Amino acid sequence: MELKAIGLTHVGRQRQHNEDAFLVADDAKLFLVADGMGGHAAGEIASRIAVDSISEFILHTKEDDGTWPHAYDEHFGRATNRLMAALRLANTRVLEAMRKDARLRGMGTTVVACMADDSTMSVAHVGDSRAYLVRKGQLSRLTNDHSWVFEQVQAGMLTEAEAEKHPLRNVITRALGGALSVTPDAAEVQSEPGDVYLLCSDGLTGMVPEEEILRIISEGSDLEKACQKLIDLANERGGLDNVTAILVKTT
Repeated sequence: MELKAIGLTHVGRQRQHNEDAFLVADDAKLFLVADGMGGHAAGEIASRIAVDSISEFILHTKEDDGTWPHAYDEHFGRATNRLMAALRLANTRVLEAMRKDARLRGMGTTVVACMADDSTMSVAHVGDSRAYLVRKGQLSRLTNDHSWVFEQVQAGMLTEAEAEKHPLRNVITRALGGALSVTPDAAEVQSEPGDVYLLCSDGLTGMVPEEEILRIISEGSDLEKACQKLIDLANERGGLDNVTAILVKTT
């Protein structure tokens, strides 16, 4: 499976600094977005630790199962297991940084990552940064937000429309750095030629409805232009948060 990918990030219209980080590693077929939390410089540090530790782990586990000291989950293939183990390692690294520097206490980060192995795309995430698949004119969400409002939607207490405007919509229930151990959610997708994967922070999804995301991705073949349009539209709608997007197309 051949891939083309582009990633862009912007500080937005309201924030003073960008706490998002992203990675487009074509050689490893690894792509990820991290949205840091913690204020001041701490969020930036958490998201950068996540990106660096995940990419380092994937690079160093090419020749083995790559899950030690974590158990191998037989429900998923080798690539997905490596990706989940990488997210768990990133959680440990964020916690270690907080232990070493009291000024960083309380920081954390979301992360959403995908990695291609032959025709299978592995997806893993913690938090409310999202992964989508655009296939044959249809947009499907590959991740479920680890957030208070999503849990209320699942319980039937809120509609999705109500959740999008709820004052607690930014309350995250799972993040790297939030607990001694973390359990990433994972999925595997059998890719088809022409598929487009979108990884993004909530700075995009909080500003741009999914139907508009689908329209922008579907209306052209230039990934960079589509990615820039997504960023620009989020800023036109107010740019309340940092906004980051990665588009990955299979050929």
